Amino acid sequence: MVNKFGLYIAVAGAFLVPSLTIAAHAEDANNGWFIPKNSQPKPVSTAPKAAVKHTAAPRVMAPAPTPADEGGEDGDMQNQPQAVLPLPPVPKPAALPKSNTPPTAVIGVISVPDVMRQSVAAREAEKVLVERRDQLQKDVQKEQKAWRAEQQQIQAKAKTMTDAQLQERGRKLQARVMNAQKDFRNRSRIIQESAQVAFGQVERELILLIQNVAESHNMNLVLHREQVALSVNELDISNEVAKELNKNLSSVFIPAADVDPEELAKSGSMPTTANPDASPKAAANSVVKKAPEQQDNSKK
Repeated sequence: MVNKFGLYIAVAGAFLVPSLTIAAHAEDANNGWFIPKNSQPKPVSTAPKAAVKHTAAPRVMAPAPTPADEGGEDGDMQNQPQAVLPLPPVPKPAALPKSNTPPTAVIGVISVPDVMRQSVAAREAEKVLVERRDQLQKDVQKEQKAWRAEQQQIQAKAKTMTDAQLQERGRKLQARVMNAQKDFRNRSRIIQESAQVAFGQVERELILLIQNVAESHNMNLVLHREQVALSVNELDISNEVAKELNKNLSSVFIPAADVDPEELAKSGSMPTTANPDASPKAAANSVVKKAPEQQDNSKK
């Protein structure tokens, strides 16, 4: 029975730690910097792109059979050439009336990662959230160490304990593991939601500033610099946008570490676009609730 609990703890620990580092890996995908969802560039392939040719749509043919399918009656049927069916006709669109010619493109480029690296608010939010993730990771390792110590005690006293006593100790340990996992998942969710609240403010302000800076230069098309093969420095508005971002948004609202953003939003005390003057008065009532077993252990 003791081995069963040891296996349970090993499996619980193996699945718990990777789940807490998802947010960190997601940020590393953008070199550690947040990129607005609506402005996020697609990964640029290093391989040269072939010239795009517009041709008529090819007829769809069935895939060729693989060598494993050859042989036997089924293989013979698959080796037979597939019939090419005629394509049904489609209506020919009518010509549209002539309209105004689009304006001449005045192009600018911007590097959102560079802007985020220069943003005071983004750097401060990143620092706070990284500290919270690190603290969570330390708490996970500390709790896992306590699980192993409890398991060793059970194994050491197994010969002097009755079956009922062993079952009771095992149930308590199992309940402690489950409660701790629940608490850690909840804290991980709160960190992720706090990041959404913090960087969402930077994202919205950044979109507005890109529009303002582009209009000041009469630009009507702004591209991600990472997707442009060649451009001159005069087209780059990254530094100007970063300067305006620090001027207009030097800090962002980040829910406290012990406050659940969902509960804070429900209380109506979170600053929002609809209620920007709200203050987190109900933060004390929105404290993250630990699992009962975790509360008892913290008192000890």
